[in-house]
Amino acid sequence: MEGTFIINGKEKTLNFNADERLVITLRNNGYTEVKNGCSEGECGACMILLDEKPVHSCQIFTASVQNKNIQTVKGIGDLYLPHIIQNAFVEAGAVQCGFCTPGFIVATYALLNENPNPTEEEIKQAINGNLCRCTGYVKIIDAIKNAAKSIQKERASL
Repeated sequence: MEGTFIINGKEKTLNFNADERLVITLRNNGYTEVKNGCSEGECGACMILLDEKPVHSCQIFTASVQNKNIQTVKGIGDLYLPHIIQNAFVEAGAVQCGFCTPGFIVATYALLNENPNPTEEEIKQAINGNLCRCTGYVKIIDAIKNAAKSIQKERASL
């Protein structure tokens, strides 16, 4: 099959199998920042934003999201122009092997867009479904709190 998708703000035409999951289609087309972890929607490594909502791309058939807005972590920020959230994760030491990091960044981005001043409990709820096997969650939660503060300061200065 062939379909049109809007990925990180750019229209793309991709080929995929009729029964293919979105995580596979994205990875097969160079979006390796979307990780294929558990294939069961449990680990969060494949998390993307679909029409601005965080979803596990391993649980979605590619054919069902044609012409939808798909945003990966590279659509949030990249090595050359990192987002405040990405910087906060690095500064807090909330990255180790990096496998889970894109999913956590996507979940955090969605949270802070909806709620720029979350409580710790709201942070924990937002990242529920994202697993980290290296850092534990203390540094990740610290990074999200720091990102929220930085975003609030940035918005206040506008």
